[in-house]
Amino acid sequence: MQYLHTMVRVSDLDASLHFYCDLLGLEEVSRKESEKGRFTLVFLAAPDDLPRAKEDRAPMVELTYNWDPEEYTGGRNFGHLAYRVDDIYALCEHLQANGVTINRPPRDGYMAFIRSPDGISVELLQKGDALAPKEPWVSMENTGTW
Repeated sequence: MQYLHTMVRVSDLDASLHFYCDLLGLEEVSRKESEKGRFTLVFLAAPDDLPRAKEDRAPMVELTYNWDPEEYTGGRNFGHLAYRVDDIYALCEHLQANGVTINRPPRDGYMAFIRSPDGISVELLQKGDALAPKEPWVSMENTGTW
């Protein structure tokens, strides 16, 4: 068995691509548009997973954009996406500077949670050992839910 991808329905493809690609750092691997089905599928991979994703299409996030408007509720109903990151503080600072709320700050230097524009919970985990605790993260309270 091999993990392939996680599908996430999105209501605004441009906002989602900005979040996942421009801010979080994922890269687009492929895209499929279906006139008949009235949807667009965009497959994304983390930079370190890109060679494998291009070779055998795994592991990836599939953004599914249905052209006819729908309201999606319960973005947490499947759990969350998780990514290992090189520097959790630097990434959280970058995300926060670009308007992303850090729902669970990396107070421990190891784990943080954020949400996509569609309310999908994304867990960020520090690669290797936890970083030494530092401000402003140590004093930052949780915001909302994840």
